[in-house]
Amino acid sequence: MHSRKIEIFKSKLKLTDKQREILVGLILGDAHLETQTSGRTYRVKFEYSAKKAEYANHIYEVFKDWILSPPKVKTDARRHNVWFQTVSHGAFRFYAQIFYKEKTKCVPKMIHKLLTSQAIAYWYMDDGSVKSNESKGVIFNTHCFERAEVQKLAEVLNKYFGLKASERRQKEGYQIYISGESFERFKEIVEPYAIDSMRYKIPVDRITKMPKL
Repeated sequence: MHSRKIEIFKSKLKLTDKQREILVGLILGDAHLETQTSGRTYRVKFEYSAKKAEYANHIYEVFKDWILSPPKVKTDARRHNVWFQTVSHGAFRFYAQIFYKEKTKCVPKMIHKLLTSQAIAYWYMDDGSVKSNESKGVIFNTHCFERAEVQKLAEVLNKYFGLKASERRQKEGYQIYISGESFERFKEIVEPYAIDSMRYKIPVDRITKMPKL
């Protein structure tokens, strides 16, 4: 596409509410923003392992209006990944300004205003895992954030979403652990947005024993 046509194409772009909510979750996860215009515009880069190709294609469809090229495969000796990126646009500048500090990803002070159930669901699909199907506990892999930032996220999940969340120290940094005591509430938040290929991340329901007659 010629540069003039690209500029006309960009001028018509506007993030939907759904895209904004999902973007917040994905930035807390694995998505990254970068600029080639000294901060005037930014693009969002997505990259997933080939095992998550179905999920990658789903994210591509969500942001398809913003993407000029379909997902591509990146292969080297260690990885086999699927990646794609949006166009550079001023609409992403707000997210870059609040989610990055000196080119390092951080947790915004206003995260309590940005986090929604849909954002949590995509954050979890992007960067979460089941700790135990027995306990129903789940984990958010927040190793890239400072301890105080992880504590802030846990506090928001507790206060605004009724989840029993706490920090969990690991060799690589800090995770957020959602206690199995919050299983029903967590499932209520995440399940409506979970795509089929990601449902394995949601702990299975507890088995209720029927009383003997």
